Amino acid sequence: MRAGPLRHRVALHAQQRVPDGAGGYSEQWVELRKVWVEITTPTGRVATVAYQIQAVVSAEIRARPANDLQAGRRLVYARKGVTATYLIEAALPDNAHSMLRLLCSSVTPKPKGQ
Repeated sequence: MRAGPLRHRVALHAQQRVPDGAGGYSEQWVELRKVWVEITTPTGRVATVAYQIQAVVSAEIRARPANDLQAGRRLVYARKGVTATYLIEAALPDNAHSMLRLLCSSVTPKPKGQ
């Protein structure tokens, strides 16, 4: 894959246990590393399934293959004061294993302390 389309710099986050200082822990999203990706938004639909609102893929993100780009992790893209958070729903390699397609849904993160 050529580097040209990979023009978006995102932070890869994973949910981890973080000590709370009182002998316990809390689950928090922790940044693992920065990744160069290409973000495209094929659709922004929400589907109603069995009277529940289900997220539908709202972004397709392309990146170089890496073992830490996996379903359940988040990608956070911040630019000019606007932040978009994407939950990786599926990671699909191409036949040559030269590119990874990440099918993602948009996430509205909770403010800290909630």
